[in-house]
Amino acid sequence: MGRKEDNIKRATEVMHILPQIRNLCIAAHIDHGKTTLSDNLIAGAGMMSEELAGKSRVLDFDDQESARGITINAASASMVHSVSGTDYLINLIDTPGHVDFGGDVTRAMRAVDGCFILACAVEGPMPQTETVVRQALKEKVKPVLFINKVDRLINELQVTPEDMQTRFMGTITKVNKLIRQFAPEEKRKEWQVSVADGTVAFGSAYHNWGITVPFMAKTGISFKDIFDYCNNEQQKELAKKAPVHEVLLDMAVTKLPGPVEAQKYRIPNIWNGDLESEIGKSMMECDPNGELAMMITKIWMDPHAGEVAVGRIYSGSVNHGESVWALGGHKPERVQQVSMMVGGDRIPVPSVVAGNIAAVTGIRSAAAGVTISRDKDFTPFEAIRHYSEPVVTVAVEPLSMKDLPKFIDALRSLAKADASLVVTTNQETGEALLAGMGELHLEITTYRIEEEQGIKVKVSPPIVVYRESVESSNRGSAFEGKSPNRHNRFYVEVEKLPLPVIEALREGHFGDGPVRNKDSKEVGNKFGEFDGMDRDTMRKIYAISGTNVLVNDTKGIQALHETRELIIEAFNEVCKRGPIAEEPMMGLFVRLVDAKLHEDAIHRGPAQTIPAVRNAIKGACIRARPVIMEPMQKMNVSVPNNWLGGVSREISNRRGVIEDMPADGEVTTVIGTVPVAETFGFSNDIRAASQGRAVWNSENCGFDILPIHLFEKTVESIRGRKGLKAEVPTEANYTD
Repeated sequence: MGRKEDNIKRATEVMHILPQIRNLCIAAHIDHGKTTLSDNLIAGAGMMSEELAGKSRVLDFDDQESARGITINAASASMVHSVSGTDYLINLIDTPGHVDFGGDVTRAMRAVDGCFILACAVEGPMPQTETVVRQALKEKVKPVLFINKVDRLINELQVTPEDMQTRFMGTITKVNKLIRQFAPEEKRKEWQVSVADGTVAFGSAYHNWGITVPFMAKTGISFKDIFDYCNNEQQKELAKKAPVHEVLLDMAVTKLPGPVEAQKYRIPNIWNGDLESEIGKSMMECDPNGELAMMITKIWMDPHAGEVAVGRIYSGSVNHGESVWALGGHKPERVQQVSMMVGGDRIPVPSVVAGNIAAVTGIRSAAAGVTISRDKDFTPFEAIRHYSEPVVTVAVEPLSMKDLPKFIDALRSLAKADASLVVTTNQETGEALLAGMGELHLEITTYRIEEEQGIKVKVSPPIVVYRESVESSNRGSAFEGKSPNRHNRFYVEVEKLPLPVIEALREGHFGDGPVRNKDSKEVGNKFGEFDGMDRDTMRKIYAISGTNVLVNDTKGIQALHETRELIIEAFNEVCKRGPIAEEPMMGLFVRLVDAKLHEDAIHRGPAQTIPAVRNAIKGACIRARPVIMEPMQKMNVSVPNNWLGGVSREISNRRGVIEDMPADGEVTTVIGTVPVAETFGFSNDIRAASQGRAVWNSENCGFDILPIHLFEKTVESIRGRKGLKAEVPTEANYTD
């Protein structure tokens, strides 16, 4: 039996011994070496040739990933590692570092209990490092730190051992600051990383060596030895004495929690059901004999098996051939195959138990973020919150109309597989709007439609998705919306929510959708904790839609409760399509302050109530001075000083604001924010401006008000694109 087959056999045995399981992911900034490290861990565990490790990029099994040299999908692999003669099963997920694929990182964090945070020894923690640390800690995933590319410090930068230690301390301090800032309160101290306790490792994923203080104690290797090996070009010898897979997998087993320990504090964070119920206790204890509770974190397309749903099992087991519910589906579905994942391979097994990451086929209703259970009334897991919203859109349509049914199917699959992608289709013309995180995200998506599905498509230039909001309020001057029959009138006031409340709404602090009467008091109290929010008013909340809130602030109006659903529906419509350019609304606080209703229910049905409320909200927004919010990106561009002027000019010409320019020797980093609308083609221009010497990265950083001099021009171009009248609407448009 080969080493790989032996490993698979051991993996299927250990899978049932819960204390010997570790679920972890590798997360870092782009190009800090995640996939190379994953390869070496898999090779070390005997799942691939050690010669190919770091070069074959097993977890980048998508050909676009290989071609671009970046990770696009979060891929998973299971391997076995022995510590003191005991076998441990390690389920590893490699995640993307590019800002456009941040959604994959968020979803991967839901499936794991521990996380290797990678930081480059030369560059130190970067913007995306901060984002992934924040994502891990929000999901209560314990971090440990691996400082990669140490060989470059010694060989390229020629630093002294003292300099090297100073750089390491700087990186560790930055990561610990992030942990203090974002970790759950009870874990802030306990989860700090330190060299002394073995939660920090150093090494080179490319050259296959690593070291921690416990490993030094075990093998007698010192920091000076490492310095000498690197200086003398003897990294191969070092890799034999301190193989990175052994050092890091030892660290994973001894320093990161297993599912039994982690689920006790993670379940209350990700599940809102009754923790004292049978299923609640079963999940807290990670009981393999309990009721099935599984959350899907990834869907990928297998050309032979169709949709493969990958997810974490928190309780019970998923078995080949049984029927389960994907919550939200119309009927139970049969599990056709249950497997463990190894890079691009799936190893079929009869069943997978709680505490593991499993891949299942046959569940057509599954999508990223969906809960799987045998009980259709099971309380689903908390929705996975993404840190940034789709900000760039392209229109895509098939070149040939005969491909239309296949094209619509392909879009459905893509939307299921990638929760960060928003797909809207026009069934008649076949045109689809794809909204994603950035240019690259949409390029990859259209590539998948063309190459993987074999459908030739026509793609429009990228369009930015703006948001609409208001600048002031129309308090004391409610706007009246009349129903078409003139028998019903609704009076609405709107204002902008405070920024901390918008942030809390985005993070899902208050939930989403209509608020039931029995929950309104609790939700109102949560709002009351924020400055500027009146607890008593907020207890009359009707609904939340994204970052917008609707409150019924009327008193004693007969039969208003009968129109509640219709009022919420009208509110949701305005949140999707605002009054100025039919772009989504954000940060809007809508108060219904009065209403006059016809006494006969037949005269206040949907056709009367919805248009009246919709017009009242839209008119109130115009009275409260509407603004367009444009998405922004934070840019970090490192460039040799000789080319600094060209880079600064490039950012300034794109309406960018330069916030800081820290210098480090011959290199200066330009830090600034640039509107997403101005970033198209940035890659080519920045290369030209720096003759290819600039290294840059970006991350989405929320929305800013569009400058007033661009307001009219932008609104007209959006309205023109959507086939609306060019004139910017006024209050008069919503009075009839």
